[in-house]
Amino acid sequence: MDPRSTRTSAWSTSTPMTLGDGSIPVLRWKQAGYENLATRRQLREMGLRPGGQQPAVRIECRRGRRIAYLYRIDLAKPKLPMTLAKKLALDKAMTARQTCPGPCGRRYFHCLSLKKLGTCLGLRPRLRPRADNY
Repeated sequence: MDPRSTRTSAWSTSTPMTLGDGSIPVLRWKQAGYENLATRRQLREMGLRPGGQQPAVRIECRRGRRIAYLYRIDLAKPKLPMTLAKKLALDKAMTARQTCPGPCGRRYFHCLSLKKLGTCLGLRPRLRPRADNY
């Protein structure tokens, strides 16, 4: 048996994962035939989504540390359109990330780093932006 075809999975050290274990085929980088296969990102660029199908092929690169799943294009479904409810929900979520929770309540054009600072820079006396350092 080829030693490269036997791998030990990260979650179970007792059972080796071979290239033909029956779940899905595991191939190395640039080994898969790409005629009818695409990643999620490639499907999205084509205006498609996996549509509930299981991955057809698993691609490994960098000695198994990076993986990608390929899906069949013929089983993919069209992408769902953006509805008004989805747009409102995304706008509400972005408003929460861009608004200072402090007393100023200012909304910025970027997401605030509230884990580190807790408030916007305008409320931090040491980090307050001025004309000479902003």
